[in-house]
Amino acid sequence: MERTVGTVVRGVRAPIIRQGDDLAAIVTESILNCGKSEGVAFHDKDIVAVTEAVVARAQGNYASVEDIAADVRAKFPSGVVGVVFPILSRNRFAICLKGIASGVKKVVLQLSYPSDEVGNHLIDPDMLDEKGVNPWTDTLSEKQYRELFGFQLHPFTGVDYVEYYKELITACGAEVEVIFSNHPATVLAYAGDVLACDIHTRRRTKRILKAAGAGVVLGLDDLLTSPVNGSGCNDFCGLLGSNKATETTVKLFPRDCQAFVEKVQASLFEATGKTLEVMVYGDGAFKDPVGKIWELADPVVSPAYTSGLAGTPNELKLKYLADNKFAHLHGDALKAAIAQAIREKDGDLKGSMASQGTTPRQLTDLIGSLCDLTSGSGDKGTPIVWIQGYFDNYSI
Repeated sequence: MERTVGTVVRGVRAPIIRQGDDLAAIVTESILNCGKSEGVAFHDKDIVAVTEAVVARAQGNYASVEDIAADVRAKFPSGVVGVVFPILSRNRFAICLKGIASGVKKVVLQLSYPSDEVGNHLIDPDMLDEKGVNPWTDTLSEKQYRELFGFQLHPFTGVDYVEYYKELITACGAEVEVIFSNHPATVLAYAGDVLACDIHTRRRTKRILKAAGAGVVLGLDDLLTSPVNGSGCNDFCGLLGSNKATETTVKLFPRDCQAFVEKVQASLFEATGKTLEVMVYGDGAFKDPVGKIWELADPVVSPAYTSGLAGTPNELKLKYLADNKFAHLHGDALKAAIAQAIREKDGDLKGSMASQGTTPRQLTDLIGSLCDLTSGSGDKGTPIVWIQGYFDNYSI
């Protein structure tokens, strides 16, 4: 019978993971149990993906507000720090901000506007036009911001993030001044030392600040890069990628993930005789067209993956072939011609018109986004995703 199914994605349930658990063994057992209960055979190039949250939890990779404060205090001895371009998130940044504020005497909070780096809006962009404000040239004080825009509540969370962040800072005993500007160096009129809190633009922000004569310039990726008072850490991204665990602790992005994915791959090969690809995934890389939020608040989609997941797709655009090269064919003849074209395609289609419109992204970004959408961040209880047929094509 002709094959009728392409890629299949399964969210796989697993036990609730705790610190110290043998996660590689749990992932292997969960996948094997899924295959047995669903009657599904294993194949080479199947993909098993594990959410970063359970990897970090099994590692016990946590830090407290006090740990963050101690690191900030040591790295910003002046006690006055400009906090530039933080994202607007109770989950991603609020606890980090508590730690920062607890380690200094004053915070100058510089917010980008009308939205943060990942699309959380302070104000509707149309309001800028109505008020005649140019976000690329105009710096606003908090007083000016309030006079122009009032108290704006986030449409999904119902939070006024300006007031929320101010209250967090003052509750930690620090003074706070809020300004609004999209140029990193604006903060230097208020504070000489700066903590760049953006994620994907952090290197540019740091470069601009240093060139403008800033004193100490660090990013969230420079905090908690090693243990503080026995805390967790991440030498690759520091506090970036952290999530709220409790009101006084964060779960850091997992560390040493490469050894983990290779261990899971070896364990699954031993159990199935098949070479499955394995990756750890965090946020997907996609944008919500309604809320305007770009999901990727982690420093990368995948911090580790086995070798078969490296690179980008090398695919032909079936619509292009059907409408151009094989426009004269129909039915079985068209199907056979397209299948043959796929079998004979070049190993590198970069620049080819026949590949235009295919997604030019890293495989791990595409697969990680698929996994994030599958597992979600709520109560599905599927921190493991099993994908089959991802590397198949119309000719197979």
